[in-house]
Amino acid sequence: FSPRELVARVNVILRRARPVPAEEADDRQFAHGRLMLVPASHAASFEGKPLTLTAIEFAILKGFLARPHHVLGRDAVMANAYQSNIHVSERTVDSHIRNIRAKLAAAGCVDAIETVHGVGFRLGRCGG
Repeated sequence: FSPRELVARVNVILRRARPVPAEEADDRQFAHGRLMLVPASHAASFEGKPLTLTAIEFAILKGFLARPHHVLGRDAVMANAYQSNIHVSERTVDSHIRNIRAKLAAAGCVDAIETVHGVGFRLGRCGG
């Protein structure tokens, strides 16, 4: 493994081992148009159709839903996805965004995440 990947893997294992106190558990639901996210159960759906998202994709989408009218730069998207201090390529974010778009498009939401050229990304209408 490269040193960056090793650090990332160790941080993931440490994060899994750390219990989440009940008062810190996120029981809010996020909705935008017909897109719904329930962090407590790690459930995502569009028009009632369940979406299968990885933990990173879920965290990225949650970051967008928490600030639906904001444009998020790559750094902000990476901070939502990788909450620890790891270093990944900026193109890694592009790959995750592409995967999220594909999964949402398959469910019927073709305008889920919009690119704001030179700035970052923002949440699209998603049928709303």
